[in-house]
Amino acid sequence: MLQELVGQKVVVDLRSPFVCLGTLQRLDEHYLELRNADLHDLRDTDTSRENYVAESRATGIKRNRRRVWVLRTEVVAVSLLEDVVDD
Repeated sequence: MLQELVGQKVVVDLRSPFVCLGTLQRLDEHYLELRNADLHDLRDTDTSRENYVAESRATGIKRNRRRVWVLRTEVVAVSLLEDVVDD
């Protein structure tokens, strides 16, 4: 199912207080690879996960990594950035 998201901007919610946004480049049984990604530590801000993601959809991904690999066992959810709603 995730294969259909390759090449698209996604939101990856993690078990930890991190969220990752970027373009899903590829995946295997252990990792998701995202390009032009924002790996965001929610402890660094007073903004909730939902508000941060909604703001990123409205203003664009604030890239801080050219490339990042996310361990699939830490992933709670993956969604298209365009599917994020704020109403």
